[in-house]
Amino acid sequence: MNGQSLVLSKGKQCKSLLKHYIAAKSLTKTTQLHALIITSGLLSPHLCSDLSCSYACCGHIDTARKLFDEIPHPTLFPYNMMLKMYTKNGFYLETLNLFLEMVNLGKCMADNYTYPFVFKAIGEEKLVDFGRVVHGRVLMGGFEKDSFVMNSLLAMYMNCGKKEEGGKVFDSMLKPNVVSWNSMISGYFKNGRAKEALEIFNKMVDDEVVVDCATVVSVLPVCGFLKELEVGRRVHELVKEKGWEKEVVVRNALVDMFAKCGSMEEARLVFDGMVQRDVVTWTSLINVYISNGDLRAALRLCFLMVLEGVKPNSVTLASLLSACGESNNLMDGRCLHGWAIRQKLEADVMVETSLIDMYAKCNRFDLSFQVFKRTSKRKTVPWNAILAGCIHNRLGNEAIILFKEMLIEGMKPDGATLKSFLPAYAIHADLQQAMNMHSYLVRSGLLSNSEIATAVVDIYSKCGHLESAYKIFSGIPDKKKDIYLWSVIIAGFGAHGHGEIAVSLFKEMVRAGVKPNEVTFTSVLHACSHAGLVDEGLDLFKFMLINHQISPADDHYTCIVDLLGRSGRLDEAYDIIRTMPYTPSHAVWGALLGACVIHENAELGEKAAKRLFELEPENTGNYVLMAKIYSAVGRWKDAENMRRIINDIGLRKAPAHSLIQSKMEAKLNQENPVIYVTRAQIEVLDIDTSYIYRFLKGHGHIHIHVLVSKRCIEHEHRT
Repeated sequence: MNGQSLVLSKGKQCKSLLKHYIAAKSLTKTTQLHALIITSGLLSPHLCSDLSCSYACCGHIDTARKLFDEIPHPTLFPYNMMLKMYTKNGFYLETLNLFLEMVNLGKCMADNYTYPFVFKAIGEEKLVDFGRVVHGRVLMGGFEKDSFVMNSLLAMYMNCGKKEEGGKVFDSMLKPNVVSWNSMISGYFKNGRAKEALEIFNKMVDDEVVVDCATVVSVLPVCGFLKELEVGRRVHELVKEKGWEKEVVVRNALVDMFAKCGSMEEARLVFDGMVQRDVVTWTSLINVYISNGDLRAALRLCFLMVLEGVKPNSVTLASLLSACGESNNLMDGRCLHGWAIRQKLEADVMVETSLIDMYAKCNRFDLSFQVFKRTSKRKTVPWNAILAGCIHNRLGNEAIILFKEMLIEGMKPDGATLKSFLPAYAIHADLQQAMNMHSYLVRSGLLSNSEIATAVVDIYSKCGHLESAYKIFSGIPDKKKDIYLWSVIIAGFGAHGHGEIAVSLFKEMVRAGVKPNEVTFTSVLHACSHAGLVDEGLDLFKFMLINHQISPADDHYTCIVDLLGRSGRLDEAYDIIRTMPYTPSHAVWGALLGACVIHENAELGEKAAKRLFELEPENTGNYVLMAKIYSAVGRWKDAENMRRIINDIGLRKAPAHSLIQSKMEAKLNQENPVIYVTRAQIEVLDIDTSYIYRFLKGHGHIHIHVLVSKRCIEHEHRT
């Protein structure tokens, strides 16, 4: 045998071995053979292609791509293997770039193996326009009868949120198989159409399509979401009939469904009957206890899970940490944090985000920020969590600073970021900064989102710039004006004393067919109270009871008592309190006491104060208000007695918190020096304002706006 024949023989042997290694996905043997091929001088374009495919199958991305780039004229097979590798490992943009490279070179035509990987990548990246172009290539290539390609196309449209286009693909299929039906069920459910998803399942059964395990796993979450316990039980019977009870994924779905339908006994029965329980099983049941508000039981279950040898994952930890945050359980939250560190899970983005959120909700923003500082800051989710934490702790200025830092870091805010962060401007109530943010939202095209537009309306309302708030409100199409937007604009006008406009907007909302909720009624009743619109307020209260059959909440009664009390109808206000179906809160009694101060009614004031002293024994304001009533009616001994009670109990009035808004822009004139201060907010804590006046007096003509108890008082001093 001559040298050339020997090389060819060895080349064929290597090729045969590589095919075997591709099937076995053996990285070690592929690497060893690669080394042998190089040292033997056998490396050829064909072997380079096979080596690239073998490395791709083993997930060794860098080496696979390097060898692929060395192939002079790659065939369709290595292209498909590379596409599969990128898609399997989550490199979706690389998948699409390679597909475009293949199409542009024009040497390989995509086949029914190529398109599913491409559609998977498009769906994950939500590039629906690109997906439509590839859809056109599928039709031109004659693949519309290929169920494998069409099912992947259907899944792509569902992942992109285009359920109507996905439905059209399904309808165009001559014989949709079980995978097609499953994609429709899961796709409609994922896109918020649970009822339609259940209807598709029923039609599937009526058409006698043979269901599989994936069908069951797709429809059980729908039953749980819709609380369709009877349908869920029928699916359970189907599982028994088909003998799928041993499948862990099916049992997990059953546990979750029964629990969400409120049938904990059946959920626990399925759980206890499982021979094998994985982390998903345990986490499903833990989440059920958390959703029922039983954190203790959830933590006990987590302990049992560890004892059984199942290690909690990031999803389990995130659920428990979230529950600790909601219940303000800092101690258990810190224990879970320590466990996450020991298990090396603290760097997982889901755990990081849950830790930031938990500490913030437990009012330990310092710890929340420490966790945030250790994150990579290259993902949007931790930023969203820390911004939401700032808002929860009323740290508006810190939220604004962090948002600017986020932009400097090159992170692109998403809708969740802005929903977390925009309330900072409402807290800060700085009109100039609000206008800057408004401009940013217009430039970035984000103002078209109705939720973001609602937040901007709220910001302008809190800043007192109602003209801008109403302008944005008017610019939103009527179809997109939901109850939240209407409630915000009504509350904005009501808070600033424009009761008539607030009532008019409420009536306009009802005419538009938007059903008011409890918050909307609270806003409009509050507006009537502040504007003295007694009859309108009482009519709206009756409208709420009769037309919408909403049981009045504590806030509604507070508004009505305040409304009647301000107008001097104190006896009627007291009668309302006495007829309440539940025990009145401190807010209701506080509204009555406030009205008694205005109208100097000591008799009713004493009744209200007595209740308040029981409900809020440490609130000095109630004692001060009662002392004020006694002083007004000339009962000086009783007034002095109130002062003595405050001193005896050791109560102290909380320091006043005022805001001075001034101008920081000096315009000096030799004859009449004037300083106007803008864009600065000076927080004054328990400081006599006369000290500030004396301090600034030397600068000439100063305008100072001091916000005290929601009233703006202008002080003017001249030299």
